[in-house]
This record gives sequence, structure tokens and C-alpha cells, in this order.
Amino acid sequence: MHHFSLLDLSPVPEGSSTADALANTVALAQLAEASGYHRFWLAEHHNMPGIASAATAIVIGHVAGATKTIRLGAGGIMLPNHAPLIVAEQFGTLETLYPGRIDLGLGRAPGTDMATARALRRHMAPDDSFPQDVVELINYFDPAAEGAAVRAIPGEGTQVPVWILGSSLYGAQLAAYLGLPYAFASHFAPAMLEDALATYRATFHPSRFLAQPYAMMAAGVCAADTDAEAQYLRTSQMLAFARLRTGNPGKLPRPVHDVEAQIPPHVRAGVDAALSVAAVGSRATVRREMAAMIDRYQPDELMVTGMIHDHAARLKSFAIAAEVLAELSQAKAA
Repeated sequence: MHHFSLLDLSPVPEGSSTADALANTVALAQLAEASGYHRFWLAEHHNMPGIASAATAIVIGHVAGATKTIRLGAGGIMLPNHAPLIVAEQFGTLETLYPGRIDLGLGRAPGTDMATARALRRHMAPDDSFPQDVVELINYFDPAAEGAAVRAIPGEGTQVPVWILGSSLYGAQLAAYLGLPYAFASHFAPAMLEDALATYRATFHPSRFLAQPYAMMAAGVCAADTDAEAQYLRTSQMLAFARLRTGNPGKLPRPVHDVEAQIPPHVRAGVDAALSVAAVGSRATVRREMAAMIDRYQPDELMVTGMIHDHAARLKSFAIAAEVLAELSQAKAA
């Protein structure tokens, strides 16, 4: 494993505002930078009361201004919601302002419900143009061809690194075909993780971007002083995911001691499966579970994420995770 990184969904806890959530995101990015995380990514979601990062490029710029060295990016931008030129201009501007620090992860899903998707796009194209849109976007980051009719300014010549995100074989196949780095969303959709990584690695085409495959996987983390405390803190995310699955999204709930009584068994089974790629517990437990995860999947990079209602507890969780991952990285390198 070459690096470990952090994905922040800028959660809005119950009792807090979106302004609080965005301030918390800045504080978390600063902790991530100080703790040795390689990159800090934010994700595009819409019409979700519990997530404040809808205007992802703007939030990335805000975080970039409050940090100095950590790589920042989108994990990801949902490309079907946007014209490739607009995304190229946004991320070309970020790269111009913060050179050498910006990543662009691209997803194929809308990142919202279909009614909101229609509101975002104005019209719903009947065909899937994602591969063509990815290529068009990458081309905008190249130096402009002489006489080009359409140019991304800022954007052209910035060569912003582009990643393909996915939770199925589709993204793995596309990333391999284009020779791009690949990130798998195993923190909430782990079913195809092993197959997707195997497909990506087996079918990878070397490119001007990468000579060999580079795969990142995402995993949940909730670390605390004891296993019991970590399990308690994690109930916030479990409740939030259950409510989302049952069509009742809201702000990030406060943790509870009786989560079994609040999530019906058939919903709980789906929640547990979706959030199964995770390390939850004390420092020792998280270390053991992270080590097993890395040994099993052999990621080039591990990106951790986790939503905890209490901001201080969330900072502490990611600080513990950073210490553990730094130790595991050093042990692998030795």
C-alpha cells in the first residue's frame, strides 16, 4: 500500500447546520494534513439534508485555501449531471489556484433521486454517454490543439489527474481500458469489490497516465478508546443509512444504545452488508481489521471514511486511524 487517504461527505449532524458541517470539514482536512493522509476527497450528493458537499468544487476550493500540502479532490463528481466543459473549467481553475494538489474522480451515477436528477440535468438523455464524456473531459485538460473551437480556460494544459470511480465491473472495465486509476466504493457497496479489482488489474491497458494499474478501495472506520464506544458511535451512520434505504433521509442522527430496536431486521441485514467493509473498535481492533483488509485486497491506496455525530469524536477516530495506517504502511515497506 503506497498511501492512505480520507473521504469526507461533510455530514450535517442533527442539531447542527450546513455551516457547521462545512466548518467541520475544514477542521477535518487540517487534521488529515497534519496526520499524514495523502489526499482528502469530497463527494457530490444532492437533495440530501445530511450532506453539505453538493457544490463539490466550491467546497474543495474552500478546503484548499485552509490547507497547504494535502491533495484535494472529488470522490466524486457525478459526470452525468454536468457538461464535461464545465467540470474541466471548475477543476482547471482549482488546479491553477492550487497547482499539484487537485484530483478529479468521476462517477456514473446521479448521486441523488431521479426527480432531483431531472432537476439537475433539465433533460434525461436516453443513452449512456459516460465513456465519451470522460474522454472529452480529459482532452480539455490537455494543451489545446491549434484552432480548437472549444477550450477550457482555465483548464487546458493543467493535466488534472482523472480517476474512475465505481461499485461494479463497469467502472473497473472502463478505467482499465483508458489506463486510468480506479477507486472502488466498498465503503457502502462492497458486493463486487473482489471481482472489480481483479477485472481492473487483469485487463489494464498501460497509458500515458499510468504504466501499471493503480487501485484504491474505500473502507469505513470508527475508532475510539474502546470497542463498545466505537460501536455506539457508529450507530449514527447505521441509522442514517437505514433511513436513506427506506426513503427517509435526514441529518446524521445522534448515536443510540438500542440500534437493534430502531432498525427492522430486514433493513438491518442490508445495512450490515452495505457497511461491512469497515474497521470499528479500539485502536487494537481497528489495527487488526485494517491489516486483514489490506492483506486480503492488496490496494495500492486505502481511503477511509466514517460519519460520527460528535465532531470531536470524529476527529479522534480519524487521528487513531492515521496512526494505525501509518504503522501498517511502514510495516509493509519494511
